[in-house]
Amino acid sequence: MNRSGQGLYWQAGLAVALLMATAGATAGAPETESELANFVIQDCGSCHGLKLKGGLGPPLRPEDIEALPEAAVAAIIRQGVPGTAMPPWKALLTEQEILWISRQLKSGALIAPESDTF
Repeated sequence: MNRSGQGLYWQAGLAVALLMATAGATAGAPETESELANFVIQDCGSCHGLKLKGGLGPPLRPEDIEALPEAAVAAIIRQGVPGTAMPPWKALLTEQEILWISRQLKSGALIAPESDTF
C-alpha cells in the first residue's frame, strides 16, 4: 500500500474515533427534569443510597448537606472528589443540569416520602 492509501486509512480511523468519542460523551445524557430525577436516584443512588441516606458515598439529604452552599454541591458534582469513588460528571451533564441537581438535593425534592408499606 502506498503512503497516500495509508494516510486515507489513518484519516478514516481518526474520523471514526472522533465520532465514537463525541457520541459517547452525549449518549445517555439526561435531558428532561424527570430524566434528571431518575438519573439522581439511579446513578447517584447506586453509591449514595436509593433514598440518598448514604452508602458507599455520604448521605445527600438536605440536613446532611445544609452547610454546603448550592455552588459547592455543584462543584462536587462537576469535578468529583479526588481519592474517592465520586467521579466528575461534567462530561455527561451540562452546567444547567448540574445546577438543577444541586438545587433539588438542597431542597430535598428528589427524596420520596417514607411509606409504612413495602
